[in-house]
Amino acid sequence: MPRESRLKLRGREGLLLAASLLIALVVWFLSNLSQSYSGVVTVPVVAECNIPGHSNLSSNTALVSARCRTTGFRLLREGKRSRSRQVKVQIERSDMHLKDGDQFYVSGSAKNTYTEQIFGDEVQVESYVTDTLFFRFPAENHKTVPVQLSGDIYYRDQFMASGALRLVPDSVTVYGEQARLDLVDHVTTAPLLLDDVHQSQQGSLRLRRIKGVRMSDEIVSYDLPVSRYVELRSSLPVTVQGVPAGRHLQVYPSQAEVVLHCAFPVGRDPFESLVLTIDYKDFLSSISGRCIPRVRQLPSGVLNYRVVPEIFDCIETD
Repeated sequence: MPRESRLKLRGREGLLLAASLLIALVVWFLSNLSQSYSGVVTVPVVAECNIPGHSNLSSNTALVSARCRTTGFRLLREGKRSRSRQVKVQIERSDMHLKDGDQFYVSGSAKNTYTEQIFGDEVQVESYVTDTLFFRFPAENHKTVPVQLSGDIYYRDQFMASGALRLVPDSVTVYGEQARLDLVDHVTTAPLLLDDVHQSQQGSLRLRRIKGVRMSDEIVSYDLPVSRYVELRSSLPVTVQGVPAGRHLQVYPSQAEVVLHCAFPVGRDPFESLVLTIDYKDFLSSISGRCIPRVRQLPSGVLNYRVVPEIFDCIETD
């Protein structure tokens, strides 16, 4: 074989040997990095927490260190993590304790709740190096306003609400510049549109956003009790109460038709204990002597009532 050919062959063999060694080295390196190792990992954390009267995001970063067991790849990556690459952790209000002013802290076993958020689900924390996490939540302009329901509810025939619709929470804290807060006296829900309602309803609604204003809650839950009803009618005398001795209050007409909506099925006759009354104080506070009679106490099972006519003339005599 010519010398030139032998040199070319040896050159190719050398390149193959070098490539084989490089591949073996890469395989060895990757194999080792895929193994489990123990090391200290430090993660910069920004806390998010709903604290009344304060910003919902901490203005500082807490460095959280823990001895962790994970793959070599992960340890290598975490070791190169830039401190500017912060992890946002949502912390429950019950775990955030006041130190003083705007300073709050999380300590003890409460940290374990947020291990996955801080270090990820691929890391097993063996022990924390950092014991207590300190955060600063600056105070903000705020006030509490009621939540108002928006929407329309339509009931199936002979069904109605057996109680008031309940919102939880029924008020929220709003944050922002004082000039904007001065314009906010309530917040409204997204429209609740219900049709053919014939049973109790539960659900959740988003609150409508207000430009330039942050709210402590974005979602409220609602609970609407619904019952089937029957309508009962009866004529009752209109009585008076609180009339001083020596005075007499005459009511015209002296009888009224009372319409009751009662939850189905109806037990005992609700009219047996029903008393329709005009209070003498209401007569004194009226300008024309016209008053509205009221039921002293609704019997159990009565959802609501109305009186026909609604207004009665009252005349006082000695």
